[in-house]
Amino acid sequence: MAVNGEVPRDFAALKALILARSQMLPRRLAQVASFALDNPDDVAFGTVASIAARADVQPSTLVRLSQALGYQGFSDLQQVFRSRLRERVLNYDERLQQLRAHASDGSRAATILHGFLDSAERSLAEARHGIEPARIEQAVELLADAETIYLVGLRRSFPITAYMAYAMGKLGIRNVLVDGVAGLGPEQLGFITARDAVVSISFTPYASETVALTQAARAKSARIVAITDSAFSPIAPLSDHWFEVAEANFEGFRSLAVSMALAMTLSVALAQRRQVAAQ
Repeated sequence: MAVNGEVPRDFAALKALILARSQMLPRRLAQVASFALDNPDDVAFGTVASIAARADVQPSTLVRLSQALGYQGFSDLQQVFRSRLRERVLNYDERLQQLRAHASDGSRAATILHGFLDSAERSLAEARHGIEPARIEQAVELLADAETIYLVGLRRSFPITAYMAYAMGKLGIRNVLVDGVAGLGPEQLGFITARDAVVSISFTPYASETVALTQAARAKSARIVAITDSAFSPIAPLSDHWFEVAEANFEGFRSLAVSMALAMTLSVALAQRRQVAAQ
């Protein structure tokens, strides 16, 4: 039970509680707890029956896990997963409504510009302290040994991988941009081998195509560097090295300031590493 009868009402605190209790939970409860952390969106949207089926447990196991963590029942626990989505993802109508409410009597365009610049500055300031140089060196070392680098990032992440493909091409780094045009993503990734590497990029809500392609690359023993926004991201556990990038938002809209800076860092540092090795 939770201390003093209090249970977490935000996702970060719930994560900490589950991780702290994981070694003490019975096997089946630990199984569904692991599934919940790996698939938070499924838990937020699913029914007891559908979640239990995906986690390969009985529906009653979800109730027992909830009670073991101090919640009254599964619906009580599920509210924490749903609050995570409300905090992190707004639909576009809601975002525009917030923009209208935020704008003053002055220029709405200027308000939007300053809002995005402020959020980008916050993101960049946090990244200076949050991204460890040693992790960048490890990722570059992994990529430096690759024969071909496959760039996987669909939907919101596609501008990042597209620019990486451009930069790597100019820098003489052999790469394949997996753009998924005409649904050919699996075919574009089809020749990948254990001698290759993947840069996989996805953010909440995670693109299912990116997850599937990353899983396919892992199945072929390719090495993977991921850029994502959470330890619960489905591509994080598939990767050899991953970076957590949480871009600050302005009224629900997020820029790609840190993500693009990190992607370019990897590209240029990789070119430099290979140039030094060739001398």
